[in-house]
Amino acid sequence: MIDARRLRTLRAVADHRTVTAAAAALYLTPSAVSQQLAALEQETGHALLARDGRGVRLTAAGEILVGHADAVLAQLERAEADLAAYATGAQGQVTVAAFATGIAQVLAPAIEVLAESAPGVRLKVLDAEGDASLPMVLDGQADLAVAVEYRGAPRADDQRLARFPLYAEPFEAVLPLHHRLAGRGPVPMADLADEPWIGPYPGNPCHDVVLLACEHAGFAPRLVHSSDDFRAVVALAAAGAGVALVPRSALSGVDLSRVAVRAVDSELATRKVFAAVRGGAEQHPLIRPVLDALRTAAAQLALAP
Repeated sequence: MIDARRLRTLRAVADHRTVTAAAAALYLTPSAVSQQLAALEQETGHALLARDGRGVRLTAAGEILVGHADAVLAQLERAEADLAAYATGAQGQVTVAAFATGIAQVLAPAIEVLAESAPGVRLKVLDAEGDASLPMVLDGQADLAVAVEYRGAPRADDQRLARFPLYAEPFEAVLPLHHRLAGRGPVPMADLADEPWIGPYPGNPCHDVVLLACEHAGFAPRLVHSSDDFRAVVALAAAGAGVALVPRSALSGVDLSRVAVRAVDSELATRKVFAAVRGGAEQHPLIRPVLDALRTAAAQLALAP
């Protein structure tokens, strides 16, 4: 019989591509991971991994088994949720990984909602960039993520995760106050093709949104200045260093007196925010109230210009 713990180990190696990285994610030693993988290969009678440079890759048999592992692990999450619901009420802690603006927009308000609707549920909040929170959930470092869509994210139909849309917000063009386009209405993205740009670093999901909106307008932005801090981005735009696209909510509380903020004509310049848990865990008696509170907070969210 195949050991479910070894399936989880194989899934971690498939995600992280090296035994060392998978061991770190699972809080095991590399030798313990290697032993579990060797035992799994003996159980199945197939080689599941092959060397690939400095890392490893799944063999054809490994790919087949990982596909089944996702379904098995999701079902185990459902079993744990059902047993928890049977054994006890909603009393305990839920660890949530979220990016800074998501914390301010929906997670902090959700804590207030939970204080009324489920006072026995406590949240532990971890500030994590939008591309880091989903791996934290998959690795078991967090129970729930408030995340954004980005290139390279697990697909929407990935069985390992259950997703719940929260909100979508537009990006605004931030221009130097006396920019030639500052007095116009919605700014055509194509009119920004020759400008110097200020933007987040590669890997930040907002960087992907900027690139996608620019690519759709027919150009690649000339990124001259990089910062993941939107206050710094606005300050650089105010100094005339370039133009930027910034999520609307990230402009709240920022000094905008020396910049012009304008809508853009691109529907792709949008940040889609969702909550995600491991597949099967969505009905856990601790996680369900948190999801409900997040959606309540999102429904009350005002993202007016």
